[in-house]
Amino acid sequence: MSTIPEYKPIGKYFEEFKVGEVFVTPARTITETDVVTFAWISADWNPPHTDAVHASKTIFKERLAHGPLIASATIGLLFRTGILDGTSMALLDMQYKFLGPVLIGDTIRVAVEIAEARPSTTKPDRGVVVFRTRTYNQNDVLVGEGSWPIMMARR
Repeated sequence: MSTIPEYKPIGKYFEEFKVGEVFVTPARTITETDVVTFAWISADWNPPHTDAVHASKTIFKERLAHGPLIASATIGLLFRTGILDGTSMALLDMQYKFLGPVLIGDTIRVAVEIAEARPSTTKPDRGVVVFRTRTYNQNDVLVGEGSWPIMMARR
């Protein structure tokens, strides 16, 4: 009988991040299911997101994704790069600015820059990496940007 090998993190450790380094995430399409599920989870049934007739009378002319959904998708795409897999310890804060609408059917991707990396002064097994994100739609329009300090494991 064979033994399943132990899980080994494949993410980067604190020491492996370099300020100025840039990663680009895979893309993902924001679907109606995403919007409806987010509305259900958050209880935010605001008509610009969930009522096609109402949304057709807005400046956007169609339903758009909730801002917090796009912020969540942004951090999710950051995790899809694999660089945080098994080595991230805690999201310490989040700042996200909404710069343009994301409509149902839009495809987003994220450029992630390492803005800062500072070792913990009290705990030698960790450090903080600040990830600056820029979220783009399929037309290369910047629709959001954020800053995500994450506590990372050290070797």
